Amino acid sequence: MQPEVSQKRKLRVLIADDVQETRRNTRLMLATIDDVEVVAIAANGVQALQLSKEQLPDIVLLDINMPEMDGLTAYREIHKILPGTGCIIISAEKDTTTFRNAISVGVQEYLVKPFTVDELEEAIGRVRVLVEQYRIKIAQDTQVRKQREAYLLQLAAEYSKTHRTDEKAMEVFEQLAQNPACDMRWLQTLAMIYVVRHEWGRLKLLATKLEHRTKK
Repeated sequence: MQPEVSQKRKLRVLIADDVQETRRNTRLMLATIDDVEVVAIAANGVQALQLSKEQLPDIVLLDINMPEMDGLTAYREIHKILPGTGCIIISAEKDTTTFRNAISVGVQEYLVKPFTVDELEEAIGRVRVLVEQYRIKIAQDTQVRKQREAYLLQLAAEYSKTHRTDEKAMEVFEQLAQNPACDMRWLQTLAMIYVVRHEWGRLKLLATKLEHRTKK
């Protein structure tokens, strides 16, 4: 789970670079930017990945060439675990191919060394907007999903009470069954509906699902 970006707290940033001087200078630059705090510093991509899991940064600043794991590979792995994390790639070269590769893995900004405080602040600002938009969308999607599930549960309770076994009732219980944490009583009700409707193929699939769930 990732922390929400909010104006009430500072933007959490991770720095990863194999050059100590660059790590130090970047941290000093970030210290001059309001509402930003450095939560972790890594010397390579492997450390960046591990520290990201621990610190849950909002944005990662990754040098593209690092030992053990390069910046693009590190961000690809970080994005799998923390998909809402923004990324600024840092490189000593302005190479078109490298830039395209960075974009292809989802990197939002690309800074060429040496960069100024203003360039860094502007990049941070642009990525912040994207990160906030992502978190807002996730929150909205979660709210919609909860509302939809509440409505399905209401229908399920009603249909179960009136012993409905028609296609509409089957559809409602099947949608509830898609949730791995679905209440067992709804799964049992769905099984009963399958029996009444002679849906033997679907019943077999549900039985397999129930068996796997019981073994866990």
